[in-house]
This record gives sequence, C-alpha cells and structure tokens, in this order.
Amino acid sequence: VQLQASGGGLVQPGGSLRLSCAVSGSIFSFNIVAWYRQAPGKLRELVAGITSSGSTNYADSMKGRFTISRDNAKNTVHLQMNSLKPEDTAVYYCNAVKYGSSHWGQGTQVTVSS
Repeated sequence: VQLQASGGGLVQPGGSLRLSCAVSGSIFSFNIVAWYRQAPGKLRELVAGITSSGSTNYADSMKGRFTISRDNAKNTVHLQMNSLKPEDTAVYYCNAVKYGSSHWGQGTQVTVSS
C-alpha cells in the first residue's frame, strides 16, 4: 500500500489549501482514509476521515472549515482547508486502513503565517 500526499505549503491566515492523498489500488478497498496532523511538540491528531461508503467525520475544531472528499476515478482523497489559522500549522499525514492494517503516507507541511 502506498499513499502519496501533496498540496501543502505556506498560506496567510484566512487562506485556503487543498491537500491530496493518492492511494495505490482502488479507493474502495480501504475501510477508511483519513488525514491527521502533528504540530511541533504536540501529539498527532485526527483531522478528518472518510469511509469506503462515503461517511465522513471531523475533529470538532475543523468542522465548518475543512472538507474531506473522495475522487473515486483517481483513487484520491482531498482535504479542502478554508479559513486557515496559524494554529493549523502542522505536518499533515494521510492514513489508510485496509483489512485492519494501518498505513501512513509521508507528511506534507502546512504553514499558516503572515
């Protein structure tokens, strides 16, 4: 299983970014694909996830600002992040669970700063 994350970068407060996680194989073969993030000195935390049936869940602090979606044809999960705040600065990781095994992609840095 390979996960390729992309889309990070530097953005000003209030700006937007879209992260992408391309998975190897069919996106439907994964029970859930999720985004996590880890800020310096903090534990890794769940941002949002989407199941194979299309159900989504979000961390409370991201609700209304972030949207997770799936492009089935491209086997890719996107995370649209709007109204970004400096506290959203972190390395964002893609995670996928398949047959009970958890797989991680490389992180992509998101920096929110003026």
